[in-house]
Amino acid sequence: MTATALMEIKEAEIRKHYPQTYQLLAGFDYAPRIGRAAEVPAAGSGRSPGIPGRRGFRSTTPGLASRGAPSGVVSLLNRVQGIDAEDPLQSETQVHVLRSLRRALAVAEAVSELYGELTPLNQLKQANSQGRLAGAQKAEFAELLSSAALIGLFTFANLLGFLVRNGGETQGPEIEVGEVEEIVLDNVNVALKGALWELDQKLARFAEGDAALAAVVTAYAERLMDEAALRSGGARHLEAFVARTYRVEADDFQIDGFTPARRAASTPLVMTFKKPQEVIGNHIAKHQCMKLAKMLMAYDFTRQLNPFVELGGFIFTFMGDGKPGTGKTTLIQMLGGLLHDYCQVAGYAFRYENLSSESIDSYQGKSGQNAKAFIRSIMDPHVIGFGTIDDIDQIAGRRGDRQSSSGQQEVTAVLMESFSGANTVVRGNCSFGMFSNYPENVDDALRQRAGARFLVDGPRSEADYIDILHLLLGRDHDIALGAHELYAAQEIRRAVAASYEQHGRPAETQLEAVFEAVAKAEGPLDTIAKLGRYLKAIQEVDERFTGRAVKNITDAVKVRAMDVELPDEWMADPALFLRQDYDTKLKMIGELMNPITPEMVLQEINRYADAEFRYANVSDEAAVGDRVRDLRLQAEAKRRYLADPGGGGGEAQG
Repeated sequence: MTATALMEIKEAEIRKHYPQTYQLLAGFDYAPRIGRAAEVPAAGSGRSPGIPGRRGFRSTTPGLASRGAPSGVVSLLNRVQGIDAEDPLQSETQVHVLRSLRRALAVAEAVSELYGELTPLNQLKQANSQGRLAGAQKAEFAELLSSAALIGLFTFANLLGFLVRNGGETQGPEIEVGEVEEIVLDNVNVALKGALWELDQKLARFAEGDAALAAVVTAYAERLMDEAALRSGGARHLEAFVARTYRVEADDFQIDGFTPARRAASTPLVMTFKKPQEVIGNHIAKHQCMKLAKMLMAYDFTRQLNPFVELGGFIFTFMGDGKPGTGKTTLIQMLGGLLHDYCQVAGYAFRYENLSSESIDSYQGKSGQNAKAFIRSIMDPHVIGFGTIDDIDQIAGRRGDRQSSSGQQEVTAVLMESFSGANTVVRGNCSFGMFSNYPENVDDALRQRAGARFLVDGPRSEADYIDILHLLLGRDHDIALGAHELYAAQEIRRAVAASYEQHGRPAETQLEAVFEAVAKAEGPLDTIAKLGRYLKAIQEVDERFTGRAVKNITDAVKVRAMDVELPDEWMADPALFLRQDYDTKLKMIGELMNPITPEMVLQEINRYADAEFRYANVSDEAAVGDRVRDLRLQAEAKRRYLADPGGGGGEAQG
């Protein structure tokens, strides 16, 4: 599901809702349906009779006093203005929050109006007001009203968090505001009133002073966005909303379906970049990382799509596994450095983040929130993103593993849904890399969501070890190089071709037996039917080799077909490629594609299956080792017990 049309929301269409949204902030009567009102003081109350007020306002809401709100009346204006009772003047934070609230409400109303024009909703409203709504139309009318309310809620929360977060007002502590409950989807107006009522409750409970005001508003907006996005999965008639990108030029704000907006800004990188020639060995992994960097740069910000996604072969997720010290961190530094340099030339915002063990929190739900924030930041369609999960076996827990904490299980659930869920949108502006020394400890379903596999095996040949010794020694020595062509073995094309050829036959013993049996029966595996029988034979040996495995293999084959070397000058001069329109980029890349061959498919089957068998063998061996240890302990305990049933520790007494 990808946004294909850009619609600008005119400023006049937004500002016409300002009077109505001010009335909502000033005050309205509301009786909660789902949430329970906490015992909190009414906004503006707590003042002794006869004492002058701090900042009165002239309300145009009938029956609403300017000082103190009666029971059942929600007044965000009074609530925010009363945050700091010691200061009779409004603070900059309070003004910014109130203006952000008004702006977010107005844009939510404007987007809901556009949705009504793009769907039968407005016509059904008119028919309903005239009493002409047929019985068959009533259900559709209710569904459209509910969807419009959901869109309004998400847009309100999205822009509110965006404005407050990017207004320099979130310097206060991070605050946990709890769950969002009051979501009533009768229509847009009722939904927004419910959201404002609950925000008023959160402010009354958690916003103790200006320092916490913006933090509470931002935290509530994040929770409301999560809930609205979650409910969108079961809503109907949302195509008119998610198929378009809505832009508010004055706020530099874009609405891309139910994807949270972020300011298109780079994150400061504290990383030692590595050049490709500084990565010794790991030829296939290095080659694919270099390709991925150029793939990401083909992303078209106007269309919000990458030609490589349309043509096939885009690497959205990958897993790099290998023993400690084989170069996983160096690969991350190389890919991050390439993307950083390319984005500097192109003038694009680049964002890199790593999901580390610090994201695992003992507070229930917090680890999942941290993982969602990580995913949102990297998937922001306005930046080029690269996200890593280093030591993923320690961060994401295996389902059913009692040794995994609830926080690790939350992270696993978020990553699985984000990498290959019903609402996952692959635009081609970002990629996620999972790295582990022990991939066999990663949940099977999560591991299979890695579309590409990078075996990080470090230096392998004699030439590799000479090259890495020379590289790490540096230049502060007088030792002669000797008979060796320095870095010739790292020449990427020659090294990659040799590495791929190694996968013409399996490397794992168990898989080799399957290959031999199929090849003996079928001869050369050079047709789709023969290759399909090979896949089935693998599945009969390992039931985890499912349709997802076949999809990952075919994706890898498409990557090989798209194994095009985008010229370096395309990255150095933005006018040659990066600044071209989407259709031109698509044509330029398409002209470089390679044909798919049976040898290519067989190599990718073996490469993927070797990895799965390797993970399974290591996992099984570890399990057997644990069982053997348990049996030895049990035998020793039995021997000691028989020797001394009384537990005295010595020989049995007669």
